[in-house]
Amino acid sequence: MMSPEVLAYPFLFIAIFFESFILVTLLSKPAREARGRAAADTSDASALPSVAVIVPCWNEAATVAATCESLLALKYPREKLKIILVDDGSTDATPEAMARFAEHSQVSIIRKENGGKHTALNAGIAATAAEIVGCLDADSFVEPDALREMVPCFANARVGAVTAAMSVHRPKNVLEHMQNAEYIFGITFRHAIASVNGLYVTPGPFSFYRREVIDTLGGFRYGHQTEDMEMALRIQQAGYTIENAPHARVYTKAPRSILALLKQRTRWTSGFLRNILGEYRGLIGARRHGALGLLVLPTALVAIGSGILLFSLTLFMLVRNATAAFETYAGVPLSYTLSLREGAGWSHFPASFYLILGIAVLFVSLSLITVGKRISRTPGNLALGLISYTFLYGLIVPLWLLRATTDVSLGKRRNWRE
Repeated sequence: MMSPEVLAYPFLFIAIFFESFILVTLLSKPAREARGRAAADTSDASALPSVAVIVPCWNEAATVAATCESLLALKYPREKLKIILVDDGSTDATPEAMARFAEHSQVSIIRKENGGKHTALNAGIAATAAEIVGCLDADSFVEPDALREMVPCFANARVGAVTAAMSVHRPKNVLEHMQNAEYIFGITFRHAIASVNGLYVTPGPFSFYRREVIDTLGGFRYGHQTEDMEMALRIQQAGYTIENAPHARVYTKAPRSILALLKQRTRWTSGFLRNILGEYRGLIGARRHGALGLLVLPTALVAIGSGILLFSLTLFMLVRNATAAFETYAGVPLSYTLSLREGAGWSHFPASFYLILGIAVLFVSLSLITVGKRISRTPGNLALGLISYTFLYGLIVPLWLLRATTDVSLGKRRNWRE
């Protein structure tokens, strides 16, 4: 009879293949050139594009002031940089927190009825004539040279958007350290995939867009509560490219509890599934979209299914082995049972091919996290992040994958803050 582990082999091989693809792509000429790209020289302001950064806010009184302060500290000519704070119908003290910047020459404040993040972004875009428009979530903070690192990416007229290198802002508990390791893995992933134009999301923390492209495509949409993903897919569908600036560091707040993390990731995953299986399903397998259509999107879909399958198989094998162990030792004297366990060293450990492949995938993942930290020059110690990623990540991910796929299958929609 076929062992259930055999079902996992194809998915583990795909994971190893994709991670190997990322490692090889990191060595490609486009990736090397991106890492070596010089930051914009701000000494000649006339040669730089005008930039507006939109900060959409809904009940962000605790962080919006610090977010705005980090933007004001950007090393970019003051006359070329505007900051637009958009209050999307907040019910807390967000308007008061914004008011402290009311007289600042670089800051504009917009207040509107609550309509969702995409409407806040569109309101900000309508209020500026800047050549480059960006967004920064109101719980995120940027390094002073981040914008200078991103502007040169727009030298190519076909570039529609540019993403930054994102990590967690001052992680404190184990869960936040785990997410920080995951985000730094994302730095490596986005840097590598951008070199083959395979990005399908422009994250809210400090992504920038060519204003002309935004106007052509018609602004932001609801996008199933993932407007940044919907816009990125629309940019790709229209034939533009999305670049990545690996040295442009941005830090964002991360969920501090498992429940909050599950809510956030359920929204992200269900948004991906609804977008990619809905209006943008034509991108999947499309040769004209290169690596995005032929590799990245199909692999992302497979990853969701394989995450659920591997988790189910792992639980099944744990229960099966525990049952077999109980049956083996049932009725055997305790002293004999202990002597068996004392004599069972690593030579008796059932290292199946399934386990070996799983360890290989984990090892490459940890290597990519280390590479991401080095590429982006992100400060901080990753030791706790790597440990928590190793032992926690694989246990938590299937929970939001199951929740998201169930929601999509049943047509259930959750509120952003639910």
